[in-house]
Amino acid sequence: MPIAPKPSTLAARIQEAAGGGGAVTFVTGNDAVRVPFGILYDEARRMAAALQRRGVRPGSHVALLGPTTRPLYTAIEAVWLSGATLVVLPLPMRLGSIEEFAAQTRAKMAHADIALVVVDDDLAPFIEPRPGDPAMVLFSELLADVQRLAIAPSDMEAAPQDPDRLAVLQFTSGSTADPKGVMLPNRTICANLDAIAIAAELDVDDDCMVSWLPLYHDMGLVGFAMLPMSTGVDVVIGAPQDFLGAPLRWLEWLSTFGGTATAGPNFSWVLATRALRNASGLDLSRLRIALNGAEPVDPDTVDAFVTAAVEHKMRPGAVFPAFGMAEVVIGATFPAPMSGLRVDSLDRRVLETERYAAPVDRAADTSSGVRRLAKLGRPVPGLEIRIVDPETGSVRAEREVGELEIRGSSVTPGYYGRPELATELFHDGFLRTGDLAYVVDGELVVCGRIKDVIIVGGRNVFPEDVERAVATIDGVRAGNVIAFGVPGQGKEGLVVVAETKSDDPASTRRTVAERVRQTVGLPPKDIVLVEPGTLPKTSSGKLQRGLCRQRYLGAELAAV
Repeated sequence: MPIAPKPSTLAARIQEAAGGGGAVTFVTGNDAVRVPFGILYDEARRMAAALQRRGVRPGSHVALLGPTTRPLYTAIEAVWLSGATLVVLPLPMRLGSIEEFAAQTRAKMAHADIALVVVDDDLAPFIEPRPGDPAMVLFSELLADVQRLAIAPSDMEAAPQDPDRLAVLQFTSGSTADPKGVMLPNRTICANLDAIAIAAELDVDDDCMVSWLPLYHDMGLVGFAMLPMSTGVDVVIGAPQDFLGAPLRWLEWLSTFGGTATAGPNFSWVLATRALRNASGLDLSRLRIALNGAEPVDPDTVDAFVTAAVEHKMRPGAVFPAFGMAEVVIGATFPAPMSGLRVDSLDRRVLETERYAAPVDRAADTSSGVRRLAKLGRPVPGLEIRIVDPETGSVRAEREVGELEIRGSSVTPGYYGRPELATELFHDGFLRTGDLAYVVDGELVVCGRIKDVIIVGGRNVFPEDVERAVATIDGVRAGNVIAFGVPGQGKEGLVVVAETKSDDPASTRRTVAERVRQTVGLPPKDIVLVEPGTLPKTSSGKLQRGLCRQRYLGAELAAV
C-alpha cells in the first residue's frame, strides 16, 4: 500500500504510525529483539514525560550521546514527542581521540544552546560537567525515573503541533572547529520524508529496512529512524561497531529479515563485497534498494559488489547510487528503483581543461583518458536543481560543469546562530552545495567538491580519481587515501597521503607514483605513507582532506 499524505509534524506522524503493525528490530550480534512501534511509542511517551519533569519544554534543545541501542532510539522519539529540538551528538571515531572528542562535543553543545544532555553511562566520564555546561542526565537515570515515579504514557504533556518548530539540529560533517548546525523544522523534514517515500516507492506493508548506520549521521537518523517511526515501515537496526567488527553481519541481517532497503557510504560496500566472497547460504533476493551515498560513488566499487552479490540472489538493479546532504534533510536526487548503476563515461582531458562532460564510447572505459561517473538520479518531489558557474552565477547548459544548487520544500532555512553565512549558503533562493556537477538527460552527475579540486597547469584534477587509483595498490588500505594540492612555483603540486601496512614502503611509494602518473598524467610532488588509523576523519567516517593538508603543511604527519 503506497504512502498517503501525512501531517506536517513528526510527533503527529509517530502517533499515527504507532497504530499500525510495523516494528523495529534491534540486533546485537546474533541476538534480535522485535519491538512493535505501538510499544515503542508508549515507552517514548514515558521517557518524554520524564524529560518534561527535568524541565524540557517545547523548543528546548536536547542532546543525546550514546551508542545505537533501544534506549537511544526511544529517546530520539521522546524528544520529538515532548516538542523539543533533537541534537544527536557524534561518538568518538578512535579511542586515541578522546580529548578531541570531548572538546568537539562541548563546542557543539555550546553552539546549539543545549538545555539538557542525555548521555550513555559509559561515555559520561569523558564529558564530566564543568561550570557553564548544560544539565546532564544518564540514560540509566532517565529510565530509573520512569520506574521510580511510575510514569505512565498518559503523563506526557502533548506539545502543541507546530510545523515550523525546529525539530532537529544536524551538525554537518567536516571540521568541527567551527560547528555548523543545520536547522531542520518539522515541516521541512516531513516534506523530505514524503519525497523519499514517493521516490523510493516505499511500501509499508512489504518493505523491511535494514541499517547499521550511526544515528548521529543524517543518513542513519533520517532514513532509519525518522522514516520508519513516522510511517510504520519495518526496520532492523544494528550498531556500527557490529558491522565494522564483522561486515558480513550486515548481509546476514538482510538475508535473515528479508531486507528490501538498506544504505551505506561507498567504503561500506567495499567491506560488504569482501565479506560476500567468503559467504554462503545468503538470500538477498528481496533487496530492491541498496543505496550508495554520503560520499562519492565509485562505479568500480558498485560493479564489484554486484558481481559478488548476484551469487547470493541479489538482483543487479537493486544498487541505488543517490545524492543527498544534511542541508536538504537527506534525500536530494534518487534514481528510479531497480534501475541499477548507470555510468556516464567522459573524456578526462576535456572535463579537466574545459569543464565539459564530453561523452566517450563505452568500449574505451578501460583507458586512463576516460573518467566514469555514476548517474545519481533526478530530484525527489519538491526539489529542483540547477548547475551554475561558480564565479558568475550564470546557469550552465546540459553537460556543462558548475556548482550544484538546490531549491525546494526540504531545503534548510540556514545554520543555527549563523545568520552571517546566509549569503554564502544561498544564491537567488537556491542552496549552494559546493559540489561540482552537471546534468545529463535530467539526471545529476557529481564530479567532486569545488574546494578540493587541484589546479595544475590549467587542469582541474579531481582528488577522488587519484585516491581511488591508489587505493587499489597492494599494501595501501582501501578507503584510506587522501590527495590534495599544495602551493608550488606557478602551479599547485599534488600530494598523496596513504595508510599502509606494507613491509616495503619504498616499493609502495614507487608503485603509488607510477599509478598516479597513469591515472592523471602527472607525477605527485610528494607521497607520504602513514600508519593505519592516522588519517583524519569526520564523525561519519569521511576523510578530511583540508585537515590532512593542514597537518602536512605543518609537518605533523609521521611517515613510515
